[in-house]
Order: sequence, then C-alpha cells, then structure tokens
Amino acid sequence: MLDIANTDQAHAWNGYEGTYWARNQDRWDAVNGGLNEPLLAAAAIGERDHVLDVGCGAGKTSRLAAQRAARGRVLGVDLSVPMLERARVTAAREGADNATFEHADAQVHPFEPAAFDVAISRFGVMFFGDPVEAFANIGRALRPGGRLAFICAADAGGNEWIQAMAVLRDHLPLGDFGAAGGPGMFSLADPDHIRAVLSSAGFVDADPVSVEAYGHWGRDAEDAADFLLDSGPGRHLTGQVDQETRGRAREALVNRLRDHEEPDRVRLRSTGWLVTASRPA
Repeated sequence: MLDIANTDQAHAWNGYEGTYWARNQDRWDAVNGGLNEPLLAAAAIGERDHVLDVGCGAGKTSRLAAQRAARGRVLGVDLSVPMLERARVTAAREGADNATFEHADAQVHPFEPAAFDVAISRFGVMFFGDPVEAFANIGRALRPGGRLAFICAADAGGNEWIQAMAVLRDHLPLGDFGAAGGPGMFSLADPDHIRAVLSSAGFVDADPVSVEAYGHWGRDAEDAADFLLDSGPGRHLTGQVDQETRGRAREALVNRLRDHEEPDRVRLRSTGWLVTASRPA
C-alpha cells in the first residue's frame, strides 16, 4: 500500500496539473533548465554514486544525474503518476538505463536506510505538509556523510513571472498568491527558515546560496500568457470568473508580458535558493 501524507498535493498532481506538466514537459524544462547545471554541480555527483531525486517530475534532472552517475544509479520519486509515466518513456528513449522512477511521497516513503550518496531536487521540496519530517526521512535514506542539494523558490519579488501575474489582481481572486510561508511554492523562501528546518531534520552545514536563471516561457506574449493561464494555478483562478472577465485578465497579462518579448521567445527571470547540506559523518 502506498504511503501518502500530502494528500492534497497527491490529488493535484494526479489530476489536471500533473497531466498538464507531463504533456508540456519540454516547455517546463525550457522554463527551469537554466538551473540544472548549478544544481548538479553543487551535488557533486560521482560516477558510482547512488542518487535520489525528490519530486523528479518528468525526470529531466534524474536523467542528467544518471549521465554523471554512469556506473551508479538514480531513483526519481514523485507523487504524480502522469509525470512518472512520461519520465519512464523519455528515459527509455534516451537510453538512461540506470535511472528508475517510483510513485512515492518522500515525506513518508520507507526508503532503504543509507542507500544513497546524494539527494537532489529541483523545485520539488516546497510542498511538504511537514518539512522537518520530510527532510528527516530523506536524510535517513542517505549514508553517513551523504549530501543534499536542492533548488527552491526564493522571494516572489525576484521572479518575473510572478510579477507579471500580479497584473491579474484587478481581474482574478489572487489572494495571497506569491506570499512566503506555509506549504506551497514559497514555503522555503526564507533562508533562515531553510537552515532551521534542515537542522531540525538532522542535517549539518546547510548553506542557501542565491541563484537566478532566465527561462523561455513561450514564442510570444500571447503564447506565454496562455501557457501560464492554462497551468493549474491559472486554471483555478480563471475558473472562478466569467468568460468576459477571463478575457480581460488574459489581455492584461499579454500586455504585461510584451515587456519581456524577444525575437521568437518570452524570457523571464526566476530566482531561487541553491541549498546544500550533509548528513553527519
């Protein structure tokens, strides 16, 4: 029987949101791809390492880790069945035979103790209901002296896509969208909170370092606006208003994104914390 603690997240990522991400894997990789190299460099994955990828999604970081751990192995875990299905298909197509994927909630999954040399995550650790217990569980899966490296969202003010979405406030019920604290995208936006959580979970030498990268969000402002509004949060917001209001909201977002248009693309800056820590040796 599958152990799930984060039931709301499991419901979301196995519904529309998970299907949308799986269907648009290449687009999301274009959004977040600029952070792959900083993450993998910080993880210092060795050729024989066993790697755990937490919240692996459609598996891009798992496959990149598998290239570095060519004589080791990578296990990607995620709550989303649709994204894991896409991850397996893509890994098979690319010949990433040392990467496997499992449907699991990393907060409570019974990982084999001390089975991994390093755990990584790209935006997959911000949604735990109990982050201390989640990181403690991940820590138990690491060998003594094992390494943790992850990227999480920093303050919303440094993320241009969040700033662009702010223009929707006159049309859609945004509420506290983009606010730090609580389970959600910005739950680990405070570096002091990150250190406290990891220390309580048994990690040492936690070091959040600011990182930023520009992602490609669409061909033009209209394409990027539709991409944002069709995602889970955008669809949730637009579903609460009538068609005319949705149209005005889309128009406002398109106009805001015009400022970020370049030839054949819309480019937006994302900021995050690149966090490293280790298990006591």
